[in-house]
Formats: sequence, structure tokens, C-alpha cells
Amino acid sequence: MSAALLTDLTIFILALLVGIEVIGKVPATLHTPLMSATNAIHGIVLVGALLVGLTAHNWVGYLLGFVAAVFAGANVVGGSVVTGRMLKMFRRKAPQPELESLDGHKGLRGLADKVGVGRGQS
Repeated sequence: MSAALLTDLTIFILALLVGIEVIGKVPATLHTPLMSATNAIHGIVLVGALLVGLTAHNWVGYLLGFVAAVFAGANVVGGSVVTGRMLKMFRRKAPQPELESLDGHKGLRGLADKVGVGRGQS
């Protein structure tokens, strides 16, 4: 095992442990919004996958680049969809027009007043 590979594995394992520690401290109510936003931002992973595919010189490299690009694209699209759905939950709903204002009178009571029924007139 070369020194460069050992250094890369050490950095990877330390980053993994720090990531687990940081994500473990996030409350459950914030976990989904943070993860959806970071998934949408992970377009850099897609760029890395495309670079792997471009620098490949055999079919294994092309296959790895393609698979990485598919997974990165799904991650970006999924993060955007979840973020959009979550933002939609917090939008204010437009006020619904009341039925009385739609037909121009105050319901049956207004109609009865217009006809003259119920006012004691004979």
C-alpha cells in the first residue's frame, strides 16, 4: 500500500466520522430541509462524474462515469423536488372567495329579501 493511498484513505475515514458526528447533532425537524437543500447543491458531484467519464481510457472508466453521473443527476433532481415540495408547504394559501360574493347577494337570506318573502309583507 502506497503512502498516497494511505493518506487518501485516512482523510476519507476522518471525513466520514466528522460527517456522521455533524449529522447526528442535527434535530429531526431540520434534517429533511437541510438534506434536501444539500442534495440540490450537489451538482458538483455531477461535474466530477462527467470528468471521470471524460478522462477514462477503457470501458470500466466509462461505465463508472456513467453510473456516477446517473446517481448524481438523481441526487440533484430529487433534492430539487423535495425542496420545492417543502417550500410549497409554507406558502400562504390564496383566500377562497365566499359563495355569497360569487352570486351577488347574501345567499338565501338576500334572495328572500329581494323577493320580499319573510319580511311580513302580504
